[in-house]
Amino acid sequence: MASAIGLPGVLGYVVGRLVSTIGRSMLSIALGWQLYERTGSAFMLGLVGLVQIIPVVGLVIVAGNAADRYSRRKIGALTQLVHAAVALGIAAVSATHGPVALIYLLLFVAGAAQAFASPAISALLPALVPTAQLAELNAWSSMAFQLAASAGPALAGLLLAALGDATPLYLAEAVAAFAFAVILWRLPTGDAGASPARARDARGLLAGLRFVFRCKPLLGAITLDLFAMLLGGVSALMPIFAKDILHVGPRGLGWLQAAPSLGALVTASIQTRLRPWNNSGRVLLVSVAGFGLATLGFGLSRSFPLSLALLFLTGVFDSLSVVIRRTLEQVVTPDRLRGRVGAVHFVFIGLSNELGEFESGVTAALLGAVGSVVLGGAGTLVAVLLAPLAWPVLRTMGRLDEMSPEEELAREVLGEAS
Repeated sequence: MASAIGLPGVLGYVVGRLVSTIGRSMLSIALGWQLYERTGSAFMLGLVGLVQIIPVVGLVIVAGNAADRYSRRKIGALTQLVHAAVALGIAAVSATHGPVALIYLLLFVAGAAQAFASPAISALLPALVPTAQLAELNAWSSMAFQLAASAGPALAGLLLAALGDATPLYLAEAVAAFAFAVILWRLPTGDAGASPARARDARGLLAGLRFVFRCKPLLGAITLDLFAMLLGGVSALMPIFAKDILHVGPRGLGWLQAAPSLGALVTASIQTRLRPWNNSGRVLLVSVAGFGLATLGFGLSRSFPLSLALLFLTGVFDSLSVVIRRTLEQVVTPDRLRGRVGAVHFVFIGLSNELGEFESGVTAALLGAVGSVVLGGAGTLVAVLLAPLAWPVLRTMGRLDEMSPEEELAREVLGEAS
């Protein structure tokens, strides 16, 4: 069988994801640095995540229905045009030294666009390749994301240091988002939604929510990841560590932001060659504990090389837990519920990442950046200790490829007769 990368539209999608993620990473680095330069406030850094997650949570039902009723290709392209317009708006604020409040308004608009982009674009993937090659396509997509998430921050740091101005980086994100919009618009699929009748049923999302909350292995894994990201995330505070604690400037900031993605990229490459874990639950617990320990160590470090190494390890451990969690979701969820469960999962991930940034900003404003990170790492370790007590199945969960879909649970949440 030919490689998935040679099929129509696949290479374009992978390249578009690579370019788009690099542009988004550059905007994130430039924005964090500029906001801290202008406000000197850890709270204002944390607010970046909050204003982007609010529209995601508020629009999840509408966005999921839209992805099932209308052209996913066109929705994806239009949302990228919105991202491009937002980047141009932030560039204008930067160039004119406009009000910071306007930046947060633009980020809110970007969050609303992302609420529609994620379900629509992810729903395009199964239509690009045969089912047998879907895993390969996901592997290419993941590699593109991690490569961009590694290169983007490093490139942004170098450009910030060389230019001394964030505005060109915002313009680069606008170009990247526009390029991805063109690629999505020209994809050879995605002109129709999957099931308009089903999409109009508001119970769709609720069925996914009920399934997640009643499937103990999945709920335990997702909740553990949520608390790890909510408590242990440090990305929002990187400008403070780069400027005030490690004293490495914008170039160092880029490397600090890139280190976790480099760790995840290396680990993802290795995992493609490993057999399934015999004790996946224990591996999940150990990986989240390792993430917490590495985070705690980063908070205490005053050495730039040591800080880079510890952030690299957070990416290693996070990659292990992400693969187990995503695979678990795929094997225990029956096919007819995967879209709805995936929508719930997306909200969980958005909440943990974006609210984690807000939590970091709030605790840093109260305890300082170091206190916030140390507390977050310790809190992650506490979550690892408590999770097996709430969900004992996490201690005993074995090989994921030997688990079966929870068909009986699916029938119950859908109200189907046995």
